[in-house]
Amino acid sequence: MSFKTISVIGLGYIGLPTAAMFASRKVNVIGVDVNKHAVDTINQGRIHIVEPELDMLVHAAVTEGYLRAVMIPEPADAFLIAVPTPFLPCAEGEIPAPDLTYIESACRGIAPVLKKGDLVILESTSPVGATEQVAEWLAAARPDLSFPQTVADAADINVAHCPERVLPGHVVRELVQNDRVIGGISATCSNRSVELYKIFVEGDCIITNARTAEMAKLTENSSRDVQIAFANELSMICDKLDINVWELISLANRHPRVNILQPGPGVGGHCIAVDPWFIVSKTPAEARLTHMARVVNDSKPDWVIEKVKIAIADFLQANPEKTTKDITIACYGLAFKPDIDDLRESPALHIAKRISQIHNGTVITVEPNISVLPEFLCNLELVSTESALKCADIHLMLVDHAEFKTLNVSSGIIVDTKGIW
Repeated sequence: MSFKTISVIGLGYIGLPTAAMFASRKVNVIGVDVNKHAVDTINQGRIHIVEPELDMLVHAAVTEGYLRAVMIPEPADAFLIAVPTPFLPCAEGEIPAPDLTYIESACRGIAPVLKKGDLVILESTSPVGATEQVAEWLAAARPDLSFPQTVADAADINVAHCPERVLPGHVVRELVQNDRVIGGISATCSNRSVELYKIFVEGDCIITNARTAEMAKLTENSSRDVQIAFANELSMICDKLDINVWELISLANRHPRVNILQPGPGVGGHCIAVDPWFIVSKTPAEARLTHMARVVNDSKPDWVIEKVKIAIADFLQANPEKTTKDITIACYGLAFKPDIDDLRESPALHIAKRISQIHNGTVITVEPNISVLPEFLCNLELVSTESALKCADIHLMLVDHAEFKTLNVSSGIIVDTKGIW
Protein backbone atom coordinates (compact mmCIF):
# COMPACT_ATOMS: atom_id res chain seq x y z
CA MET A 1 0.00 0.00 0.00
CA SER A 2 1.37 3.41 -0.97
CA PHE A 3 -0.34 5.23 1.91
CA LYS A 4 1.44 4.42 5.15
CA THR A 5 0.41 7.63 6.93
CA ILE A 6 -2.77 9.62 6.36
CA SER A 7 -3.44 13.10 7.69
CA VAL A 8 -6.98 14.41 8.21
CA ILE A 9 -7.26 18.19 8.53
CA GLY A 10 -10.31 19.08 10.60
CA LEU A 11 -11.59 16.70 13.27
CA GLY A 12 -15.27 17.57 13.31
CA TYR A 13 -18.38 15.62 12.38
CA ILE A 14 -16.78 14.29 9.16
CA GLY A 15 -13.05 14.47 9.74
CA LEU A 16 -12.95 12.53 13.00
CA PRO A 17 -15.08 9.59 11.79
CA THR A 18 -13.01 9.46 8.60
CA ALA A 19 -9.75 9.47 10.56
CA ALA A 20 -11.07 6.76 12.88
CA MET A 21 -12.18 4.62 9.95
CA PHE A 22 -8.73 4.68 8.34
CA ALA A 23 -7.13 3.96 11.71
CA SER A 24 -9.47 1.01 12.25
CA ARG A 25 -7.84 -0.55 9.18
CA LYS A 26 -4.43 -0.38 10.88
CA VAL A 27 -3.23 2.68 8.98
CA ASN A 28 -1.33 5.38 10.85
CA VAL A 29 -3.50 8.50 10.99
CA ILE A 30 -2.57 12.00 12.14
CA GLY A 31 -5.59 14.17 12.86
CA VAL A 32 -5.12 17.93 12.78
CA ASP A 33 -7.38 20.53 14.38
CA VAL A 34 -7.01 24.07 15.69
CA ASN A 35 -9.29 23.25 18.64
CA LYS A 36 -7.03 22.27 21.54
CA HIS A 37 -9.92 20.77 23.48
CA ALA A 38 -10.76 18.49 20.55
CA VAL A 39 -7.12 17.46 20.15
CA ASP A 40 -6.67 16.72 23.85
CA THR A 41 -9.97 14.83 24.05
CA ILE A 42 -9.13 12.62 21.09
CA ASN A 43 -5.65 11.86 22.41
CA GLN A 44 -7.34 10.61 25.57
CA GLY A 45 -9.30 8.16 23.44
CA ARG A 46 -12.55 10.08 23.78
CA ILE A 47 -14.71 12.10 21.39
CA HIS A 48 -15.98 15.68 21.55
CA ILE A 49 -19.06 15.14 19.37
CA VAL A 50 -22.08 12.85 19.47
CA GLU A 51 -22.07 10.08 16.87
CA PRO A 52 -23.13 6.47 17.51
CA GLU A 53 -20.29 3.91 17.55
CA LEU A 54 -17.63 6.58 16.98
CA ASP A 55 -16.50 6.58 20.61
CA MET A 56 -15.54 2.90 20.43
CA LEU A 57 -13.67 3.36 17.14
CA VAL A 58 -11.68 6.33 18.42
CA HIS A 59 -10.87 4.69 21.74
CA ALA A 60 -9.58 1.56 20.01
CA ALA A 61 -7.60 3.51 17.38
CA VAL A 62 -5.89 5.72 19.98
CA THR A 63 -5.24 2.83 22.38
CA GLU A 64 -3.67 0.73 19.62
CA GLY A 65 -1.53 3.65 18.47
CA TYR A 66 -3.01 4.15 15.01
CA LEU A 67 -4.61 7.55 15.67
CA ARG A 68 -3.24 10.67 17.30
CA ALA A 69 -4.27 14.31 17.10
CA VAL A 70 -2.07 17.40 16.73
CA MET A 71 -2.54 21.11 16.13
CA ILE A 72 0.17 21.55 13.48
CA PRO A 73 0.29 19.38 10.31
CA GLU A 74 3.02 16.79 10.02
CA PRO A 75 4.35 14.89 6.98
CA ALA A 76 2.06 12.18 5.58
CA ASP A 77 1.39 10.37 2.31
CA ALA A 78 -2.18 11.63 1.90
CA PHE A 79 -3.93 14.71 3.27
CA LEU A 80 -7.71 14.91 3.54
CA ILE A 81 -9.11 18.40 4.10
CA ALA A 82 -12.41 18.30 6.00
CA VAL A 83 -12.87 21.83 7.31
CA PRO A 84 -15.98 24.06 7.30
CA THR A 85 -17.06 26.15 4.32
CA PRO A 86 -19.36 28.83 5.78
CA PHE A 87 -20.68 32.01 4.17
CA LEU A 88 -19.01 35.36 3.79
CA PRO A 89 -20.84 38.17 5.62
CA CYS A 90 -23.63 39.67 3.53
CA ALA A 91 -26.52 42.08 3.92
CA GLU A 92 -30.06 40.82 4.39
CA GLY A 93 -31.55 39.81 1.05
CA GLU A 94 -28.17 39.37 -0.64
CA ILE A 95 -27.10 36.00 -2.01
CA PRO A 96 -24.59 34.44 0.43
CA ALA A 97 -21.19 33.62 -1.07
CA PRO A 98 -18.97 30.78 0.19
CA ASP A 99 -16.09 31.53 2.52
CA LEU A 100 -13.04 29.42 1.62
CA THR A 101 -10.89 30.85 4.40
CA TYR A 102 -10.72 27.57 6.32
CA ILE A 103 -9.73 25.63 3.20
CA GLU A 104 -7.07 28.18 2.34
CA SER A 105 -5.74 28.01 5.91
CA ALA A 106 -5.59 24.20 5.67
CA CYS A 107 -3.60 24.51 2.45
CA ARG A 108 -1.15 26.91 4.07
CA GLY A 109 -0.79 24.47 6.94
CA ILE A 110 0.04 21.38 4.90
CA ALA A 111 2.09 23.10 2.19
CA PRO A 112 5.40 23.12 4.14
CA VAL A 113 5.26 19.35 4.80
CA LEU A 114 4.27 18.22 1.28
CA LYS A 115 6.69 15.94 -0.57
CA LYS A 116 6.78 14.37 -4.00
CA GLY A 117 4.19 11.60 -4.32
CA ASP A 118 1.67 13.03 -1.82
CA LEU A 119 -2.07 13.07 -2.43
CA VAL A 120 -4.30 15.96 -1.32
CA ILE A 121 -8.07 15.44 -1.25
CA LEU A 122 -10.61 18.16 -0.57
CA GLU A 123 -13.57 16.60 1.26
CA SER A 124 -15.15 19.86 2.37
CA THR A 125 -18.37 20.64 0.52
CA SER A 126 -17.27 23.36 -1.85
CA PRO A 127 -18.38 25.61 -4.69
CA VAL A 128 -17.45 24.57 -8.20
CA GLY A 129 -13.79 25.38 -8.84
CA ALA A 130 -12.62 25.05 -5.23
CA THR A 131 -10.45 21.97 -5.88
CA GLU A 132 -8.64 23.82 -8.66
CA GLN A 133 -8.19 26.72 -6.25
CA VAL A 134 -6.65 24.33 -3.69
CA ALA A 135 -4.16 23.19 -6.31
CA GLU A 136 -3.31 26.82 -7.13
CA TRP A 137 -2.80 27.75 -3.47
CA LEU A 138 -0.53 24.76 -2.93
CA ALA A 139 1.42 25.47 -6.11
CA ALA A 140 1.99 29.07 -5.04
CA ALA A 141 3.24 27.93 -1.64
CA ARG A 142 5.48 25.17 -3.05
CA PRO A 143 7.00 26.26 -6.38
CA ASP A 144 9.55 23.46 -6.01
CA LEU A 145 6.82 20.88 -6.63
CA SER A 146 4.69 20.31 -9.72
CA PHE A 147 0.88 20.11 -9.66
CA PRO A 148 -1.72 18.53 -11.98
CA GLN A 149 -3.15 21.81 -13.31
CA THR A 150 0.09 22.32 -15.21
CA VAL A 151 1.57 18.86 -15.85
CA ALA A 152 -1.49 16.59 -15.39
CA ASP A 153 -0.48 12.97 -14.70
CA ALA A 154 3.20 13.87 -14.32
CA ALA A 155 2.56 16.02 -11.22
CA ASP A 156 4.57 15.59 -8.02
CA ILE A 157 1.41 16.23 -5.98
CA ASN A 158 -1.99 14.76 -6.83
CA VAL A 159 -5.14 16.74 -6.02
CA ALA A 160 -8.78 15.57 -6.04
CA HIS A 161 -12.22 16.24 -4.62
CA CYS A 162 -14.26 13.60 -2.82
CA PRO A 163 -17.30 15.00 -1.01
CA GLU A 164 -18.67 13.24 2.04
CA ARG A 165 -22.18 11.80 1.61
CA VAL A 166 -23.16 10.67 5.09
CA LEU A 167 -26.11 11.16 7.40
CA PRO A 168 -25.39 12.41 10.93
CA GLY A 169 -26.30 9.66 13.36
CA HIS A 170 -25.32 7.01 10.80
CA VAL A 171 -21.87 8.27 9.79
CA VAL A 172 -19.86 5.22 10.80
CA ARG A 173 -21.99 2.83 8.75
CA GLU A 174 -22.44 5.14 5.76
CA LEU A 175 -18.75 5.99 5.47
CA VAL A 176 -18.15 2.32 4.74
CA GLN A 177 -21.23 1.42 2.72
CA ASN A 178 -22.01 4.53 0.65
CA ASP A 179 -20.69 5.04 -2.87
CA ARG A 180 -18.09 7.80 -3.24
CA VAL A 181 -17.83 10.29 -6.09
CA ILE A 182 -14.18 11.04 -6.82
CA GLY A 183 -13.06 13.88 -9.05
CA GLY A 184 -9.37 14.24 -9.69
CA ILE A 185 -7.73 17.08 -11.58
CA SER A 186 -6.03 14.35 -13.62
CA ALA A 187 -6.64 10.64 -14.17
CA THR A 188 -3.77 9.74 -11.84
CA CYS A 189 -5.27 11.96 -9.13
CA SER A 190 -8.56 10.08 -9.40
CA ASN A 191 -7.00 6.61 -9.49
CA ARG A 192 -4.83 7.25 -6.45
CA SER A 193 -7.85 8.63 -4.58
CA VAL A 194 -9.77 5.43 -5.32
CA GLU A 195 -6.83 3.43 -3.98
CA LEU A 196 -6.93 5.50 -0.78
CA TYR A 197 -10.65 5.22 -0.10
CA LYS A 198 -10.77 1.53 -0.89
CA ILE A 199 -8.83 1.02 2.33
CA PHE A 200 -12.22 1.03 4.05
CA VAL A 201 -14.99 1.95 1.56
CA GLU A 202 -17.12 -1.00 0.49
CA GLY A 203 -19.35 1.07 -1.80
CA ASP A 204 -18.38 1.93 -5.37
CA CYS A 205 -15.83 4.67 -6.01
CA ILE A 206 -17.07 6.46 -9.12
CA ILE A 207 -14.60 8.58 -11.04
CA THR A 208 -15.44 11.91 -12.65
CA ASN A 209 -13.67 15.28 -12.91
CA ALA A 210 -13.24 17.66 -9.98
CA ARG A 211 -15.90 20.16 -11.03
CA THR A 212 -18.54 17.50 -11.55
CA ALA A 213 -17.71 15.94 -8.19
CA GLU A 214 -18.12 19.33 -6.52
CA MET A 215 -21.44 19.92 -8.29
CA ALA A 216 -22.68 16.40 -7.47
CA LYS A 217 -22.66 17.11 -3.73
CA LEU A 218 -24.29 20.50 -4.20
CA THR A 219 -26.93 18.93 -6.43
CA GLU A 220 -27.75 16.18 -3.92
CA ASN A 221 -28.38 18.67 -1.13
CA SER A 222 -30.16 21.20 -3.34
CA SER A 223 -32.53 18.47 -4.49
CA ARG A 224 -33.41 17.74 -0.87
CA ASP A 225 -33.82 21.43 -0.15
CA VAL A 226 -36.30 21.86 -2.99
CA GLN A 227 -38.32 18.86 -1.81
CA ILE A 228 -38.37 20.12 1.79
CA ALA A 229 -39.41 23.57 0.57
CA PHE A 230 -42.45 22.01 -1.12
CA ALA A 231 -43.40 20.27 2.14
CA ASN A 232 -42.89 23.46 4.15
CA GLU A 233 -44.93 25.47 1.67
CA LEU A 234 -47.69 22.87 1.90
CA SER A 235 -47.72 23.20 5.69
CA MET A 236 -48.30 26.94 5.45
CA ILE A 237 -50.99 26.51 2.81
CA CYS A 238 -52.76 23.84 4.86
CA ASP A 239 -52.63 25.98 7.98
CA LYS A 240 -54.48 28.74 6.14
CA LEU A 241 -57.04 26.29 4.72
CA ASP A 242 -57.56 24.44 8.03
CA ILE A 243 -56.18 21.13 6.72
CA ASN A 244 -53.96 18.69 8.65
CA VAL A 245 -50.79 18.74 6.54
CA TRP A 246 -49.45 15.45 7.91
CA GLU A 247 -52.66 13.62 7.05
CA LEU A 248 -52.63 15.26 3.61
CA ILE A 249 -49.06 14.18 2.89
CA SER A 250 -49.79 10.66 4.11
CA LEU A 251 -52.71 10.43 1.70
CA ALA A 252 -50.79 11.95 -1.23
CA ASN A 253 -47.89 9.56 -0.64
CA ARG A 254 -50.18 6.60 -1.22
CA HIS A 255 -49.81 7.45 -4.91
CA PRO A 256 -47.15 5.06 -6.27
CA ARG A 257 -45.08 7.85 -7.79
CA VAL A 258 -45.39 10.49 -5.07
CA ASN A 259 -43.03 10.80 -2.10
CA ILE A 260 -43.52 14.14 -0.37
CA LEU A 261 -41.17 14.81 2.55
CA GLN A 262 -42.27 15.98 5.99
CA PRO A 263 -42.46 19.70 6.86
CA GLY A 264 -40.72 21.22 9.84
CA PRO A 265 -39.56 24.53 11.34
CA GLY A 266 -37.05 25.13 8.54
CA VAL A 267 -33.88 23.50 7.26
CA GLY A 268 -30.62 23.25 9.17
CA GLY A 269 -27.23 21.62 9.24
CA HIS A 270 -24.06 22.48 7.40
CA CYS A 271 -25.24 20.90 4.15
CA ILE A 272 -28.82 21.33 2.98
CA ALA A 273 -29.16 24.82 4.47
CA VAL A 274 -25.84 25.94 2.98
CA ASP A 275 -24.91 24.10 -0.21
CA PRO A 276 -27.70 25.42 -2.49
CA TRP A 277 -26.33 28.94 -2.01
CA PHE A 278 -23.04 27.77 -3.54
CA ILE A 279 -24.94 27.08 -6.75
CA VAL A 280 -27.04 30.25 -6.56
CA SER A 281 -24.02 32.48 -5.92
CA LYS A 282 -22.24 31.11 -9.01
CA THR A 283 -25.24 31.13 -11.36
CA PRO A 284 -27.93 33.43 -9.91
CA ALA A 285 -29.82 33.96 -13.16
CA GLU A 286 -30.16 30.25 -13.86
CA ALA A 287 -30.72 28.87 -10.34
CA ARG A 288 -34.21 30.30 -9.87
CA LEU A 289 -35.92 27.23 -8.39
CA THR A 290 -32.95 26.50 -6.12
CA HIS A 291 -33.00 30.11 -4.95
CA MET A 292 -36.74 30.10 -4.22
CA ALA A 293 -36.48 26.87 -2.21
CA ARG A 294 -33.89 28.56 -0.02
CA VAL A 295 -36.18 31.56 0.44
CA VAL A 296 -39.12 29.35 1.42
CA ASN A 297 -37.12 27.27 3.89
CA ASP A 298 -35.35 30.27 5.39
CA SER A 299 -38.73 31.96 5.94
CA LYS A 300 -40.25 29.03 7.83
CA PRO A 301 -38.74 29.95 11.24
CA ASP A 302 -40.43 33.36 11.03
CA TRP A 303 -43.73 31.61 10.33
CA VAL A 304 -43.22 29.40 13.39
CA ILE A 305 -42.50 32.43 15.57
CA GLU A 306 -45.76 34.01 14.39
CA LYS A 307 -47.58 30.82 15.42
CA VAL A 308 -46.05 31.17 18.88
CA LYS A 309 -47.24 34.77 19.08
CA ILE A 310 -50.75 33.59 18.24
CA ALA A 311 -50.47 30.91 20.96
CA ILE A 312 -49.46 33.61 23.47
CA ALA A 313 -52.50 35.69 22.50
CA ASP A 314 -54.78 32.65 22.82
CA PHE A 315 -53.37 31.87 26.25
CA LEU A 316 -53.90 35.44 27.47
CA GLN A 317 -57.44 35.42 26.15
CA ALA A 318 -58.16 32.21 28.06
CA ASN A 319 -56.36 33.53 31.18
CA PRO A 320 -57.21 37.26 31.40
CA GLU A 321 -55.75 37.54 34.89
CA LYS A 322 -52.24 36.85 33.51
CA THR A 323 -49.71 38.87 31.49
CA THR A 324 -46.99 37.84 29.08
CA LYS A 325 -44.49 37.88 31.96
CA ASP A 326 -46.43 35.03 33.53
CA ILE A 327 -46.15 32.79 30.46
CA THR A 328 -43.46 30.10 30.25
CA ILE A 329 -42.62 28.79 26.79
CA ALA A 330 -40.83 25.45 26.41
CA CYS A 331 -38.89 24.78 23.21
CA TYR A 332 -38.36 21.06 22.61
CA GLY A 333 -35.17 20.46 20.62
CA LEU A 334 -32.30 22.66 19.44
CA ALA A 335 -30.39 20.37 17.07
CA PHE A 336 -30.87 20.67 13.33
CA LYS A 337 -32.27 17.11 13.09
CA PRO A 338 -33.42 14.32 15.41
CA ASP A 339 -31.20 12.40 17.83
CA ILE A 340 -27.91 14.28 17.34
CA ASP A 341 -26.14 17.14 19.13
CA ASP A 342 -25.30 19.14 15.99
CA LEU A 343 -26.62 22.71 16.29
CA ARG A 344 -25.12 24.06 13.06
CA GLU A 345 -27.54 26.22 11.04
CA SER A 346 -30.37 24.85 13.16
CA PRO A 347 -33.75 26.52 12.60
CA ALA A 348 -34.83 25.27 16.03
CA LEU A 349 -31.90 27.09 17.60
CA HIS A 350 -32.74 30.28 15.71
CA ILE A 351 -36.39 30.06 16.75
CA ALA A 352 -35.61 29.44 20.42
CA LYS A 353 -33.13 32.30 20.50
CA ARG A 354 -35.53 34.69 18.77
CA ILE A 355 -38.40 33.80 21.11
CA SER A 356 -36.17 34.39 24.13
CA GLN A 357 -35.42 37.86 22.76
CA ILE A 358 -39.01 38.93 22.10
CA HIS A 359 -40.90 37.20 24.92
CA ASN A 360 -41.19 39.01 28.26
CA GLY A 361 -41.77 35.81 30.18
CA THR A 362 -39.62 32.72 30.73
CA VAL A 363 -38.28 30.64 27.87
CA ILE A 364 -36.88 27.20 28.62
CA THR A 365 -35.54 24.54 26.31
CA VAL A 366 -35.17 20.78 26.31
CA GLU A 367 -32.30 19.29 24.30
CA PRO A 368 -31.41 15.78 25.51
CA ASN A 369 -28.26 15.55 23.36
CA ILE A 370 -26.32 18.42 24.97
CA SER A 371 -25.42 19.21 28.58
CA VAL A 372 -24.56 22.90 28.24
CA LEU A 373 -26.13 25.64 26.13
CA PRO A 374 -23.95 27.74 23.80
CA GLU A 375 -22.93 31.08 25.32
CA PHE A 376 -25.07 33.08 22.90
CA LEU A 377 -28.20 31.44 24.34
CA CYS A 378 -27.74 33.11 27.72
CA ASN A 379 -31.43 34.09 27.80
CA LEU A 380 -32.47 30.44 27.73
CA GLU A 381 -32.45 27.79 30.42
CA LEU A 382 -31.73 24.13 29.64
CA VAL A 383 -34.13 21.95 31.62
CA SER A 384 -35.28 18.35 31.78
CA THR A 385 -38.26 17.08 29.84
CA GLU A 386 -40.15 16.50 33.08
CA SER A 387 -39.56 20.06 34.23
CA ALA A 388 -40.74 21.51 30.91
CA LEU A 389 -43.92 19.43 30.88
CA LYS A 390 -44.69 20.53 34.42
CA CYS A 391 -44.11 24.28 34.22
CA ALA A 392 -44.64 25.36 30.60
CA ASP A 393 -47.77 27.13 29.41
CA ILE A 394 -46.86 26.84 25.72
CA HIS A 395 -45.10 23.74 24.37
CA LEU A 396 -43.23 24.31 21.10
CA MET A 397 -42.11 21.11 19.38
CA LEU A 398 -39.14 21.88 17.12
CA VAL A 399 -37.15 18.64 16.76
CA ASP A 400 -38.66 15.15 16.76
CA HIS A 401 -36.07 13.51 19.01
CA ALA A 402 -36.96 9.94 19.93
CA GLU A 403 -37.42 10.98 23.57
CA PHE A 404 -40.19 13.40 22.61
CA LYS A 405 -42.36 11.04 20.57
CA THR A 406 -43.90 9.37 23.63
CA LEU A 407 -44.44 12.51 25.70
CA ASN A 408 -47.90 13.26 26.99
CA VAL A 409 -48.66 16.97 27.22
CA SER A 410 -51.53 17.23 29.69
CA SER A 411 -51.83 21.01 29.95
CA GLY A 412 -50.94 24.18 28.05
CA ILE A 413 -51.04 25.14 24.40
CA ILE A 414 -49.17 23.03 21.84
CA VAL A 415 -47.40 24.40 18.77
CA ASP A 416 -46.18 21.33 16.92
CA THR A 417 -43.93 21.87 13.89
CA LYS A 418 -43.18 18.15 13.48
CA GLY A 419 -46.60 16.53 13.69
CA ILE A 420 -45.85 14.16 16.57
CA TRP A 421 -48.31 15.50 19.19
